[in-house]
Amino acid sequence: MTSAPFASAFTLSGRDLLGIEGLSAPEIVGLLDLAEEFIVLNRQIEKKCTTLRGRTQINIFFEASTRTQSSFEIAGKRLGADVMNMSVSSSSLKKGETLIDTAITLNAMNPDILVVRHHASGAVALLARKVDCCVVNAGDGAHEHPTQALLDALTIRRNKGRIAGLTVAICGDVLHSRVARSNILLLGALGANVRVVAPSTLLPAGIENFGVEVHRSMASGLDGADIVMMLRLQRERMAGSFIPSVKEYFHFYGLDEDKLRYARPDALVMHPGPMNRGVEIDSGVADGPQSLIREQVEMGVAVRMAVLDALARKLPNA
Repeated sequence: MTSAPFASAFTLSGRDLLGIEGLSAPEIVGLLDLAEEFIVLNRQIEKKCTTLRGRTQINIFFEASTRTQSSFEIAGKRLGADVMNMSVSSSSLKKGETLIDTAITLNAMNPDILVVRHHASGAVALLARKVDCCVVNAGDGAHEHPTQALLDALTIRRNKGRIAGLTVAICGDVLHSRVARSNILLLGALGANVRVVAPSTLLPAGIENFGVEVHRSMASGLDGADIVMMLRLQRERMAGSFIPSVKEYFHFYGLDEDKLRYARPDALVMHPGPMNRGVEIDSGVADGPQSLIREQVEMGVAVRMAVLDALARKLPNA
């Protein structure tokens, strides 16, 4: 097990990571640079270090998750932490316990880091105010998903060599997407030209105030794009009829080879997952040579290790 593999000792200014909003551009770049070092570690036979040795990390997910929860679990264990995944389905929350009561209970266990996903926007920030440890937002409602935006940015930077000046088209269910919000904030902070592409029913009110170009057709939205980032159609969050049918949605807004031709010839394709093939994206594109979707998964572990490492450096040692 490696004790001190990295020359960098990057820390965040705050105790928690609740969103991209509030992070400075140097902090974002610092996390991306640190994640680069963890990519190297993760590709070695010996993948563990001792940054979080003796620390306790609790992952509590109020929403179902596969890749994000497993990614945080792997990240914590590779840093040497004791990691516990709290099952909400079998917890006291099902018996009527409030979020505040849960926070008080967790705090009494003296964890060092809580990784939290919740279906309500702002719930993670509320919990963070009630505990004494570091809190990482793993996605709260339609608000933010900061580590997803960081791994997306890392993937883009590694493949394009930069983020500043690139045109990134974020397409699909922008209205319900915390991934879209975090990416708009991060990519804008690093100098990218960000577009959102969606039908009017899936665009939030005031989206223009985020400094993005708004397009309602894939032809105009993808024209000259360097990165095409598709979003999952989040039907579980829809309390009404936002699209006529899945078939019609794919016809107009699903990414296939014909629509991808609107973008630059060297454009790259991304999707935060899980994908609905034949709804947001065609299998030929998802598995094609321009797709970065599998690489995004690898970058997720490295980014989450960087976040945990950066926060852990501010934890008390006594």
